[in-house]
Amino acid sequence: MTTPVCTSASKVAGPPAPPSYGADARYASQALYSSFSSYVRARGPVLLRTARSLTANPCDAEDLLQTALTKTYVAWERIEDHRALDGYVRRALLNTRTSQWRKRKVDEFACDELPEPETVPSPDPAEQQVLHDAMWRAVMKLPDRQRAMVVLRYYEDLSEAQTAEVLGVSVGTVKSAVSRALGKLREDPELAPVR
Repeated sequence: MTTPVCTSASKVAGPPAPPSYGADARYASQALYSSFSSYVRARGPVLLRTARSLTANPCDAEDLLQTALTKTYVAWERIEDHRALDGYVRRALLNTRTSQWRKRKVDEFACDELPEPETVPSPDPAEQQVLHDAMWRAVMKLPDRQRAMVVLRYYEDLSEAQTAEVLGVSVGTVKSAVSRALGKLREDPELAPVR
């Protein structure tokens, strides 16, 4: 024994009636359209508020409502209790929105300004190379002992104690020699733009 799936199919006693293509069919479709359109006119604003609660964008809410109403119109003859139409449309709204949400991977939002972080303009590599070369020429002009201390302290990044240990001098000697060397570098005319 088979149980009917559709309630309207179980009410049919005999074979289905052949489709009518005359004035009766036109009258039936006009009646269907007029009852549906009167429902949309009466309940449209309430349903639109429901759609707006499901989406952030008012235009998306209108599209969502149109899709749900299209689904409702297709099923209009199968809906037995027309007092429950609001619930049917709300369910169609929710199901449609859920389907859209599942399909959409990334939401796009229109904005006035691009959300890219502001970047500090990086210096020109050519200018950096010119400065590096000028600095190295100025270091090469220093006496051997001062040059060694400056290179160990600032190029090799050793502490004053480590520099003193490498060169076999006291920490005070490193401090005074580096101080004199930095004074000479500040006076170098090639490094004037850096100051």
